[in-house]
This record gives sequence, C-alpha cells and structure tokens, in this order.
Amino acid sequence: MSNVGDLAREARKAARRLAPLGRREKDGALAAIAGRLRGAAAEIGAANATDVERARATGLSEPMIDRLGMGPHVVEATARAVEHIITLPDPVGGRREMQRMPNGIYVGRQRVPLGVIAIVYEARPNVTVDAASLGLKSGNALLLRGGKEASETNTVLGRIIQEALRESAVPEGAVQIVPAGDREETRELLGLTDLVDLVIPRGGEGLIRFVAENARVPVVKHYKGVCHLFLDAGCDSQMAVRLALNGKVQRPGVCNALECLLVDERAAVELLPRVAAALLGAGVELRGCPRTVALVPEAKIATDADWGAEFLSLVLAVRVVAGIDEALEHVAQHGSNHTETICTNDHAHAERWLQEVDASAVMVNASTRFNDGGQFGLGAEIGISTSKLHAYGPMGLESLTTEKWIVLGSGQVRE
Repeated sequence: MSNVGDLAREARKAARRLAPLGRREKDGALAAIAGRLRGAAAEIGAANATDVERARATGLSEPMIDRLGMGPHVVEATARAVEHIITLPDPVGGRREMQRMPNGIYVGRQRVPLGVIAIVYEARPNVTVDAASLGLKSGNALLLRGGKEASETNTVLGRIIQEALRESAVPEGAVQIVPAGDREETRELLGLTDLVDLVIPRGGEGLIRFVAENARVPVVKHYKGVCHLFLDAGCDSQMAVRLALNGKVQRPGVCNALECLLVDERAAVELLPRVAAALLGAGVELRGCPRTVALVPEAKIATDADWGAEFLSLVLAVRVVAGIDEALEHVAQHGSNHTETICTNDHAHAERWLQEVDASAVMVNASTRFNDGGQFGLGAEIGISTSKLHAYGPMGLESLTTEKWIVLGSGQVRE
C-alpha cells in the first residue's frame, strides 16, 4: 500500500484509541496546540510567505491569496479559535431518548465519533488547524490533504500539531498530513473504503466535482457559494446598502460573499441607483440585466454565465425582478444551497423567504457573511455543507458525530 494508505491505517489505529478519551484529555491536546501555534508564529509566517510568493508568481488571484495568507494576526485568531473549541461541550457520549420498553429493557441513543475523516481542501491553511481541533474534540482521527499552494505552511502546521499531541494523552496518529500530490494520490485516498468513514472537500468547483465523482466513501460537499440578496419593495434603503456592501466587499473571495443582487422592480428606480453607487464606489464591477443597465449605465450587460456564477472577486450580478415570486424562482434556478437573504419590511414576505428558499442558511435583514460557524456559536467550523446528508450548513462538533443505539437490560431475551 502507498504512503497515503499507510497514513490512513495509522489514522484508523489512532481513531480507536481516541474515541473513548474524555474531555480532559482532548482539551489538554487542544491547549497544547494553541500554545505551540503562538510559539511558532514566526516560523509559520516565514513558511506562509514562501507559499504566498510562489502563489503570486504563478498568477493566483488576489482574493485567493487573501485566503492563503497566515500572518501573525491569523495565527493568533486561529489559536483563539482552538481555545474557543476547548470551552464547548464535548458531544461524545451524550445519551438521549432513553425509554423503558414493556419487557423492561431501556433503549436509547448515544453520540459517537464518525471515525476517520479525510478533508481535501485548497488555500486557507488555517483549515488545517480548525479541522484538526474540531476532529480531535469530537473524537475523530483526521487525514488532512491541503493544496499545493499552501504546502509549506501546512507542513509546518502539521508538525506543530503532532508535537502538541506527543505531549498529550491523544495519539499522535490522530492527525495525519497527507502531502499535496497529484490527482491520482487524491483518487486513492477517496477509495479507501475500509479505512476512511467520510470525505469532506473544501475548495473550488473543480475540486468539489473531482471528489464527488471519484469518491467511493461517503462525501459531504462544501460546494460553491452562489449567495443572493433580494431587495424587496419598501425595504429600508440604508439597510439595503449596508447588506450589499458587507456581503460583496468585506471579503469577496470567501464562499459566503454575495454574488448576485435581486431588486424588486417596484423599488428599482429609486433604490437600485443608490445601492449601485455604493458598490461602484467600493470598486465593484456590476453585470446587470437590461433593466439594471438602463438604471445604472456604469453596469455591464450580464451574460447567461453570470447568473449562478461564483465570482470570488469584486464582481456582482444584478437583476431587476417582478417581485418575490420571480426572486424565489431565480434563487431556485441559480442558487447553490449556500446562503440566501432578503431585505424587507414585509413580514409575510420574510416568512415566505424562510419557508420556501432551500439553502443551508436562509436570512432576513442580515448579511450573507453571517453564514459561518463562529458567527453561529459553533466555534471553528469544518466547513459549510451544501449537502443535506448528514449535515446542512456550518459543521461544528456535533456534525462530526453520529448516534448509535444502546440497550440496557437485566437478562431479557426476545420471545
């Protein structure tokens, strides 16, 4: 078996030792990771500078380079995220719905780890630490396969994590860094049905599609974020500007960034030029339908490819729609089940949006940027699932566990 298989076997062995450990042992390992991250901030920064320099030389886009960066402030934020996970309840071992059957046995459910989870991801080396920390706290072993663009940073982070595990009660093999290689090695990882319990891909559309098409183990897809904001007739214009700017401009290269603005035709004449002026002033390129371009001459005519596109840059598609019905239809056709929000003062429209939109997070009068594990109180997240089995939305600790049935008897036999 190749090196990938060897790493997976080590993870499987470690998973059996990790699963029964209590909170004290797991939190101790996390504390050691946070401490070592801070102590190695300069080393992490130097490795990351090499990755960033190489990425710029190969023409990686600036939004992607933003996701790749791991300077001192990101290291500190990552360490704090690990410490926050320490404060969260341990989901493993919790029991519920214990009930006594007529024959005297007690039947219920107990929360358990999934086992070995493989994470395949691009850029964002902080995912290495976030995934390791969430995996360890939830009792899972991890196989972490980052992209080539962050190989130097991930190598250092992997060593730091394993050094921290050596000084704890958690087996060192519980976190394995799979070196960034070619697609054939990734395909091999995706086929280890006897060693890997779940694969979670995080990255661009090409990576997600490759994993989904080649995996022989279960996959939870963290697919692209084609996020919409619908400006309803009668909505607060200042709120509309804030939501559009925050969603599109704050961090355009992330999956919960705004990618399409929908405006009710009854409000478009007065509202759209104001919102568009704010976006244009922030450097956003607008690609609009004919009615949008008529109201905002600076906008470019959108093509069919712009509807449903994940730009991950300062580009925004804009469409004037004939009310909430057409907005809902547009989202259903072009959305990616990630994040959808409405800006409205109409309670009935807000309720329709919440009930009828199919997405991992559906919002009323709030920025799409809130679809994030930290913002939802989960601590660091493993990612945002756009699948529905077995998790939908930000995946925190509980999403990395499942339930088994347990039976407590006193000698009963089935008649």
